[in-house]
Amino acid sequence: MKRPAKDQAFSERMISRRALLLGSAQVGFVGLLGWRMQSMQVEQADQFRLLAEENRVNIRLLPPSRGLIFDINGQPIADNEQNYRVVMVREDAGDVEAVLAKLTEIVDIPDETIARAVEEINRRSPFVPVTIADRLAWDDVAQINVNAPALPGISAEVGLSRVYPFGADLSHVVGYVGPVSDYDLSQGYLSEDNDPLLQIPKFQVGKTGVEAKEEQILRGSAGTKRIEVNALGRVMRELDRAEGESGKDIQLTIDADLQSYVQARLNGESAGAVVIDLENGDLRAIASAPTFDPNLFVRGISTKDWRDLNENKYRPLAAKAVQGTYPPGSTFKMITALAALEDGVVDAEETVYCPGFTDVFSTRFHCWKRAGHGNINLHESLKQSCDCYYYDISQRVGIDKMAAMARKLGLGVRHDLPLSAVASGLAPDKDWKKRVRNEDWRIGDTVNASIGQGYVLASPLQLAVMTARIATGREVTPRLIKSIDGIETPSGLGESLGLNENSLRRIRASMVDVSNHRRGTAYGSRIVADGMQMAGKTGTSQVRRITEEERANGVTKNEDLPWERRDHALFVDFAPVENPRFAIAVVVEHGGGGSRAAAPIARDITLQALYGGTPPLDAYPTAARPEIEEQQRRIRDFVVPGRKTQDRA
Repeated sequence: MKRPAKDQAFSERMISRRALLLGSAQVGFVGLLGWRMQSMQVEQADQFRLLAEENRVNIRLLPPSRGLIFDINGQPIADNEQNYRVVMVREDAGDVEAVLAKLTEIVDIPDETIARAVEEINRRSPFVPVTIADRLAWDDVAQINVNAPALPGISAEVGLSRVYPFGADLSHVVGYVGPVSDYDLSQGYLSEDNDPLLQIPKFQVGKTGVEAKEEQILRGSAGTKRIEVNALGRVMRELDRAEGESGKDIQLTIDADLQSYVQARLNGESAGAVVIDLENGDLRAIASAPTFDPNLFVRGISTKDWRDLNENKYRPLAAKAVQGTYPPGSTFKMITALAALEDGVVDAEETVYCPGFTDVFSTRFHCWKRAGHGNINLHESLKQSCDCYYYDISQRVGIDKMAAMARKLGLGVRHDLPLSAVASGLAPDKDWKKRVRNEDWRIGDTVNASIGQGYVLASPLQLAVMTARIATGREVTPRLIKSIDGIETPSGLGESLGLNENSLRRIRASMVDVSNHRRGTAYGSRIVADGMQMAGKTGTSQVRRITEEERANGVTKNEDLPWERRDHALFVDFAPVENPRFAIAVVVEHGGGGSRAAAPIARDITLQALYGGTPPLDAYPTAARPEIEEQQRRIRDFVVPGRKTQDRA
């Protein structure tokens, strides 16, 4: 049956449209195929030619440049230096031992280093580059590059490594970096860090000090590069790279030149010292002696060097200025006195009779002056450091108020600083003893605590904070980081402590006489320069009592005991008296009396800080000037400001 003309025309139109669509699709497909073939054959010909020759493209991480650390004057105290190293990729090397054997024929690498590298290679993924040796000379790098065809999987690289220009002087503050270890990845501040950089063998991270505490800020973020390598693993060329982000720079409040002086002045002692700027709480020096060279750890410390440091009885690895805690001795008397004045249980002019001892029930507590001080008031008790005065008033004020005053002045408080193992110290009270020792507090505990003995413990940092708060009446908070990438951190000046200003004036006046009155315990270490006088307080903390058996054998003085059994020497001060700028605390482990061992050191540090360099001889008492002149000469030979100092480990 013949279809109508209308239907026939419609069918023809539909077929034509479909044919057109189908034809267009076929033409488009053929065109796309032709474009792709042209791209592969012309534009990407080199890449596929390399692939056809068994070359391949690797992607490698680019470690970022670690942020620098500067002192308050802009001097670098943690810097980066170029480091030539040789690395191996196991997947490209094939026979690892054979390649390493060829490498050692070209470059002199110790067997111990090779053995460690092989162990690392076997532990890592086959495509991860492993550092075989670093700190190579340029001639060694050139030899490796010339012999590259015979060293599959081996390549020489240039990177950055940490260096500490001031050596041992700032080791306890800045700390040091070292390769990431499995322990680092499982413990502490890296335990939850998923940064792929940490998987790079021998990638350096902060281990102690500011380097560790500010690791995230200093590290930066990784970049990447694509490289072509041939079948032997030799790098043919770098295709492209995406640079990472460098770590941020940090400026500390430390004055590196003052720090170097303090370290030199403490040389020969086991001691800690802290200098605080009273205008803003900035820590100008935090020194611990003896010390160590942090560059040894960056380069890989030897077994002998590690053993020497670890077995040294003077503990050079310990940051005594912030980590060490000691009975504060008579420096605590200012806290006892302030607690009594604020509580109103004692009048400043009231006297207490000191016969040389105080009996508390069945126990006799002696004054350091066996003959006693006679009738003595608060001012004289601090100036002459009478113990019996504090035995008496402490029983009136009680331990809880003494402990509260101690905490208000910075003792028994962990100050928040980016340093390793900052100690909290201890300002004990009744609740503490019940909670920790499950014992009741005794009146004898209060008497002991009144002169900084018994359970009381404080670090040099805490004693410096205490002195700063007494000098200013403000809640001075120690600050170590001045700025991060140029952005300044908050000042540590703090608000008012809320203490009675008359009470503070009495304590300060007594401290002035400690250092400047002939009967003051630190008169021999006074400053005589006009406008530079200091106000201070001596302290001697007993490590152990001399037993009756020892006395019978002729051991009657502290100097007769072995070094580790002798008393600790302490001194705190602020200066100048009229307009205080700095507060200083010094603790000399087993140094004996504070007036003899610690006060001269603190006086010298104070003058160095006030003058911003070597003080004139006429700042010292006349009789002391020949000795001081010789001391200054020795220290000038020992310290070169602004440059790498000698190792004081």
